[in-house]
Amino acid sequence: MLCRRFIGEIFLRPIFDSHLDLAWNALSYNRDLTLEVAELRRREAGMTDAPARGHNTVTLPELHRAGVRVCVGTLLARSGPEQVFKPMYKRMDVDYATPTIASATAMGQLAFYELLERQGLIRILRTRGELTECWNVAAQKEHREQARGLNAESALGVIVSMEGTDPILEPGQLQYWWNRGLRAAGLAHFGRGRHAYGTRSDGPLSEEGIALLKEFKRLGIILDVTHLCDRSMSQAMDLFDGPVLASHHNCRTIVPGDRQLTDDQIRRLISRDGVIGAALDAAMIVPGWERGKSSPDSVGLADLVKHIEHVCQLAGNAKHAAIGSDLDGGWGTEQTAGDLNTIADLQKLGELLAGRGYNEAEIDQIFFGNWVRFFMGALPE
Repeated sequence: MLCRRFIGEIFLRPIFDSHLDLAWNALSYNRDLTLEVAELRRREAGMTDAPARGHNTVTLPELHRAGVRVCVGTLLARSGPEQVFKPMYKRMDVDYATPTIASATAMGQLAFYELLERQGLIRILRTRGELTECWNVAAQKEHREQARGLNAESALGVIVSMEGTDPILEPGQLQYWWNRGLRAAGLAHFGRGRHAYGTRSDGPLSEEGIALLKEFKRLGIILDVTHLCDRSMSQAMDLFDGPVLASHHNCRTIVPGDRQLTDDQIRRLISRDGVIGAALDAAMIVPGWERGKSSPDSVGLADLVKHIEHVCQLAGNAKHAAIGSDLDGGWGTEQTAGDLNTIADLQKLGELLAGRGYNEAEIDQIFFGNWVRFFMGALPE
């Protein structure tokens, strides 16, 4: 399953990234993800509609260069009470006046993935067999192309997830999303959603949210607890006994705030055989980092390793820590570690982990093995 390769003098370890907002970036920011990072930055130079303009770190060629074989690709559109009525959450790139508009927007994002698949650029993974085939084909192709002295190219595997379930108009509609390839979802994003309370808010699941979780179980949808407030997360894990993950979360013990996981939440995820993807947002990596004020140079990838190591210490092993970069989550180099220029710099984590005493097998688990194991158990046959 594993085929390591070298690019020049650089050892390239395969990566499974559990959180990328590829379709949202393409449709909301009008980004051509087939371009090289440098070319996309050049095209966005001088644009002022968002701080991340000209600072992007993710495109499809760069994902290949990074060694990312499979990722979880999101659908993102909000239309909860907080998004509609409170200006503090009103964003033209993600908030919509009605659930119907949010649903149509998410359908458009899913259509984007489907079009990329038809073009041979990605492969939407719906079953464990497809995941196995995608991973092994990528490994075999890398081996053949390396032997021939060529640059290997293969379609990126994408497992589709929904970041906040506002686009699901009623629980029965989840069947439609499942049929089109949705395999995981989180019930809320920022603020109060239609089904749960998310980051920077507090409250229980709604009645419709509870009904939606029953449909999760019936269909086999994986629950992503990322962004759920503490109360909604606890209730969701009480009610739902299917597979759970935290796609892009860091540790509250290191960085205070409700966007991070408490040690008890991490232990509960571990007890459910969940996996936690470490996120690259600087404000989640070190305490006191402020968007628009703090410098990226005050944060390093070594600081992210502290979060990964904390999860490993709580687990007593390296079986539950992984990567969920979120590197295209509405920000770029202006809001991440100063020693990361593009997503390809995730490869630096290998040496940093080795320096902390992790062996090759454990580093492989963190880079890809834990997510492969988790999804092999959670996806349908």
